[in-house]
Amino acid sequence: MDQISKKLKGSLQIPKTALVEIEREVKNIPDFKEKIKKTLKEEITEILELLLGGAIILQASDIHLEPREEYAHLRIRVDGILQDVTDFNLEIYQKILTRIKLISGIKLNISDQPQDGRFSISLKESLIEIRVSTLPAEYGESVVLRILNPKNLISLEELGLRKELLEIFNREIKKPNGMIIVTGPTGSGKTTTLYAFLKKIQRPEIKIITIEDPIEYHLKGISQTQVNPAKGYDFANGLKAIVRQDPDVILVGEIRDTQTAKIAIQAALTGHLVLTTLHTNDAAGTIARLINLGAKSADIGPAINMAVAQRLLRKVCKKCSKKRKISSEELNKLKKELKKLPKKIKTPKLTKELKIPEAIGCKDCNFTGYRGRTGIFEAFLLDEEMEKFILTSPSIAAIKEKAIKKGMVTLKQDGLLKVLDGITTIEEVERVSGE
Repeated sequence: MDQISKKLKGSLQIPKTALVEIEREVKNIPDFKEKIKKTLKEEITEILELLLGGAIILQASDIHLEPREEYAHLRIRVDGILQDVTDFNLEIYQKILTRIKLISGIKLNISDQPQDGRFSISLKESLIEIRVSTLPAEYGESVVLRILNPKNLISLEELGLRKELLEIFNREIKKPNGMIIVTGPTGSGKTTTLYAFLKKIQRPEIKIITIEDPIEYHLKGISQTQVNPAKGYDFANGLKAIVRQDPDVILVGEIRDTQTAKIAIQAALTGHLVLTTLHTNDAAGTIARLINLGAKSADIGPAINMAVAQRLLRKVCKKCSKKRKISSEELNKLKKELKKLPKKIKTPKLTKELKIPEAIGCKDCNFTGYRGRTGIFEAFLLDEEMEKFILTSPSIAAIKEKAIKKGMVTLKQDGLLKVLDGITTIEEVERVSGE
């Protein structure tokens, strides 16, 4: 490998002067589009600096480069929604692709297989990790850059939890053993929640070890390990080794198979606090998913302390959003959904005079009407009554019904409470909850 290749591989430095200029000129996606058009005649280094620097400034989570028949298309994901940025010719795209591959350690001569790589960006005084995925497509390699900004590591108090749920979370993560499972689809903020747990409980007298795929953020004072299936180091093998390291708290990135599920449950039953994720649609689905993975009902109840489901929804833009009178149809929806809320949760009077947020759109929010995101949650505790109930092999619907009777607020209800608090819109809650 030549000296230039060695220097490029693994990291990218965005000069301070370039960053200052990008920050001054890129305030929204139209600005970003305009700036990129002006920069396309520059060297590839400048184009890539703008592409990454602009996406980070706009708080994008992903950059998508998609070759088409006659041009390449650029999109970025902001607040969970993909936004079109611009098109450019395939010659420039090919140069950008080559440079990205070089920096991220991906093989240049392979274009017919998917590849993964990563590199870091030195930006101001922080280091931002970029995960790279290439995929062979009809007109070339499609590239996705996942931006892992340490700024996204937030505290438990910043997740968007209701007061009573925050109190439950704080109580449960202080327990010396048991399992807390966070569920939801990809991109629903599960990792952010788990890391918020770790930040809250981390202290010198306890040992915390994580096993992840991959390590998304680096946390000081915590032992983090990454799976490597190609070398036989998967979640199950890694978890077996971790238990022998005498940890107090174990974070398992995801339970995907029978062996991992069984070892994690045993660890929770033998004096460890285990934090992990599962792919299910709601909190009640946690039990059925573990049983499908081969866990015993008799072990699940005693092992699990709390099951959580979460989604991320967009908050209305503070600069342009307005309040409007609620429609009769919307009022009926609110009354129907919120009538089963636990009595301890107080809401304003649901009358036709009620005013709710409306998304408008301005330069500050890229004309979407939304800026930033917050979490909505549902969670239930596995107490003695719920343990006995699980032994009867109930359906997911029955578990959900039982949890609601015991005081669980559903994802949709949590979202609608945020509408009443002026944080988001009914349309956004319906989009995220799928109802």
